[in-house]
Amino acid sequence: MFFDWTYLWLVMPAVLFAMWASAQVNSTFARYEKQFSIRAISGAQAARMVLDSNGLNHVPIEMVAGKLSDHYDPKANVIRLSEAVYHGTSTAAIGVACHEVGHAIQHATGYTPIKIRTAIVPITNIGSRLAFPLLLMGLLFGAVSEWAFVLAYVGIACFALSTVFQLVTLPTEFNASRRAMESIRSHQILSEEELQGTRRCCLRRR
Repeated sequence: MFFDWTYLWLVMPAVLFAMWASAQVNSTFARYEKQFSIRAISGAQAARMVLDSNGLNHVPIEMVAGKLSDHYDPKANVIRLSEAVYHGTSTAAIGVACHEVGHAIQHATGYTPIKIRTAIVPITNIGSRLAFPLLLMGLLFGAVSEWAFVLAYVGIACFALSTVFQLVTLPTEFNASRRAMESIRSHQILSEEELQGTRRCCLRRR
């Protein structure tokens, strides 16, 4: 038994793209994190405004550790924002916070794609976490046992599946970003000039 390196070369473009996308998210947030809103509304305050206006007064907003660890938890029905977004008054913080509110609104209105996303996210998370460790273990121990290459194949499969699942959730992310921009504009949380930075942060969230 031997390892076919063709599979690795096929998955490498996806790996590089994922790394590039992550870098883009971080650089965009860092850029507009320095652009503070005139009204000085924090991400948490903006999220609360939009939630309440949509009848979601019961949805809490919590602060969590980590950088850009912001997310909406459909099981607990809670929005969790990183410290930089929770307290931040930048256009980036407001954009990210309202994007997560967009997911809460999707959940409340029975938006079908969010149901699909909720079902496959756990699988996606497991696959993305196991992919690289399995791939490395398979390649490292392949010299000792030819069957160890099976781990590498499983790792590649996990990464491929997680990538496919992430593509499936894109409509949900686009919709959440659209809802975020509409809410920010309708509540006049930011000026039209400030919306440019927020729009880019919303788009990069996906």
